Formats: sequence, C-alpha cells, structure tokens
Amino acid sequence: MKRILMACGAGVCTSTAARTKVEKILNENGYSGQYKIEQCKIAEVPSKSADFDFVIATTMKPSGVKCPFVSGVSFLTGVGIDKTTKEILELIK
Repeated sequence: MKRILMACGAGVCTSTAARTKVEKILNENGYSGQYKIEQCKIAEVPSKSADFDFVIATTMKPSGVKCPFVSGVSFLTGVGIDKTTKEILELIK
C-alpha cells in the first residue's frame, strides 16, 4: 500500500482538486485499492513526509521534505499534466 501526501496552502482547496485528478489517474491505470492519500497544509509536509512514499503539492517545495516530491501545479493549470502523470505513475510502482 503506497502512502501519498497531498498538500496545498491550507490543506483543503487545491489539494482536494488535485487529489480527485490523481485518484482518477491511479484508478484508470490499475492502482485502485493500492494507495492511501492524506491531505495536509504545506507547512506540515517536512514533519510528515518521512511516513509517506511521496508528496504531491500544489505549492512550491518546502525545505526538509524526506521523500520524493511531485509538483501538482499542472493539475490546476493544465500545463504539463502528461509529465506530472508519468512521474506519479513511476513513483506508485
């Protein structure tokens, strides 16, 4: 079971939008039931990241992240979604 940490400024709005898209991508690629997603504020990422396989955030990467970091900005802008999707699918393997 892969553990994914989703983060945005407040841990609610844009991380929820990105989470919906990430779940769709993972489920369409056969990973349904093989991952767990938790949302948080970006300020919590450095202290929580050691317990996760990777982080997806809709903000800039904070210092002190202890696992792979994926920029989820493309899920908000629509620019670079293919690259982000590929990165996530590599990390979920």
